[in-house]
Amino acid sequence: MPEIGKKVPPLTGPTGTGEPLKLASLKGQWVVLYFYPKDSTPGCTTEAQDFRDLHPQFRQRGAQIVGVSRDAVASHARFAEKQALPFPLVSDPDETWCKAFDVIHEKVLYGKRHMGVVRSTFLIDPDGKLSREWRKVKVAGHAQEVLDAIPAA
Repeated sequence: MPEIGKKVPPLTGPTGTGEPLKLASLKGQWVVLYFYPKDSTPGCTTEAQDFRDLHPQFRQRGAQIVGVSRDAVASHARFAEKQALPFPLVSDPDETWCKAFDVIHEKVLYGKRHMGVVRSTFLIDPDGKLSREWRKVKVAGHAQEVLDAIPAA
């Protein structure tokens, strides 16, 4: 798991478009890497919409947004199209990205315990180092908080 000030791992994964995304290829810009539990669920949809709505401001600050969940490429494609998401969604069914950032933890849903993605966001600086992290994210106001953490260009 990357630590603040340390380089993030050189991960690669398929996106909803079917094209692979290499985290290292985003070096030179800020990267907002957000992990979410599941496409098209209420909280995840709201979070994606919030990042979508602030996307122009993120781009003005030289930042690229990347969403990650364990959903399949086809699910990401449908979700991105339905929500008009202008940023890539990485499919991580084998949990490579999730494990690298330690976002898979035990959760309780309706009294049942299971392993799931804990909503988390990581801000990576233009040098590829972890700048900030948010864990156990509450959706309301989160996208704005992340935007505010990126220096104005």
